[in-house]
Amino acid sequence: QVQLVESGGGLVQAGDSLRISCVGSGRAFSTYFMGWFRKAPGKERELVAAINWRGTNTHYADSVKGRFTISRDNAKNTLYLQMNGLKPEDTAVYACAGKSGTIATMWEEYDDWGQGTQVTVSS
Repeated sequence: QVQLVESGGGLVQAGDSLRISCVGSGRAFSTYFMGWFRKAPGKERELVAAINWRGTNTHYADSVKGRFTISRDNAKNTLYLQMNGLKPEDTAVYACAGKSGTIATMWEEYDDWGQGTQVTVSS
């Protein structure tokens, strides 16, 4: 089991950039497949981006391709999400999640979750 803590959320304007981070405890973090999910009011939770344990394979939702970049630093047990060209529709609570094994796009497949960080984009 890995404990995850996000940080870096906030209020920004449309077009701005923001980087959020997720720090994991325990050695298992470096072996975990990691994802960033977001949940906006009235909408389903969705996978924004995911990355394998080596950082060599990534997956993005169509809505963020070309704007968001997921990365990780296993030496620091940290996962990042760089968000550029933010839009009001990106407003949501962003949470990181981890699982052992291979790629997963459904939130039910993830084992460990952070508490989330709020990202608000004003128009």
